[in-house]
Amino acid sequence: MSEKEMLKISVEEFSRVQDWMELAEKDSAIYKSLKKRYLDLKVILTSSGVNLTEIDRIKE
Repeated sequence: MSEKEMLKISVEEFSRVQDWMELAEKDSAIYKSLKKRYLDLKVILTSSGVNLTEIDRIKE
């Protein structure tokens, strides 16, 4: 898998995780689990040079 394909998949997953976080109650176990993945993806994307300004809707 190329780096470009990996970035595409990570951006798509980042978007999906944010969608699910917006639907979940902030004090729920599901939200806390999603937030872990959200933070993982945020680190991966940032370290890959992706500017999250436009795509990060959670902003925590």
